[in-house]
Amino acid sequence: MARDWLIEGKYVEYCSCDLGCPCESMADPTYGHCTGLVGFHIDRGHCDAVDLGDRSVLAAFYFPRAIHHGQGVLHPIIDERATEAQRDALFYILSGADQKVGTMFQIFSQIVETIKDPLFAPILFEWDLEARRARIEVPDVVRAHSEPIRNPVTDAEHRMLTVLPDGWVFHEAENAAGFAKGTGPIRFDLNRRHSSLAHVAWGPQGLVKSYERSAQAAARA
Repeated sequence: MARDWLIEGKYVEYCSCDLGCPCESMADPTYGHCTGLVGFHIDRGHCDAVDLGDRSVLAAFYFPRAIHHGQGVLHPIIDERATEAQRDALFYILSGADQKVGTMFQIFSQIVETIKDPLFAPILFEWDLEARRARIEVPDVVRAHSEPIRNPVTDAEHRMLTVLPDGWVFHEAENAAGFAKGTGPIRFDLNRRHSSLAHVAWGPQGLVKSYERSAQAAARA
């Protein structure tokens, strides 16, 4: 049975492509494969009556080719503070079950073939969209940070905004230089590769503009 859910918060990604991920412009990955880390911190959210606010979720990933070819490997990492009810709700959302075709978690449910055993651990999640800076850390598993892209001649900070009206992960994101190292089941070592930061709100129908607007629409339904 479909469950009612909505989450809004902070999103960050790291991948092995050069700055400005080509996948977002329908091109192949820079080096043929795609690996890295995605994560989000829920500022506000629920799944039925379960409150999901102030919980973080990460996933290390590997795809041997462009992600639409599938064969993906995923390692989910869930905030250790999540209760059993919250864990159940988060796994329901991550599964893509009962979600519109073409939305984020539904797509990942189709392109990921192997899911490593989930890890429940303390997650450090720092995020500043305006400054284009983020930091993520899970002891002994992953460490990552984002910083502004810099002009190679002047060393001045360079802003690069990605706008995707038909995006399935976000509609607008600040691009950054990403540094990430995975030492868990999925290993990677990324130095000044692509990173994006975005404010997101997701529901069963995909991206929504805000938690408040979606909650009001649900109340009127």
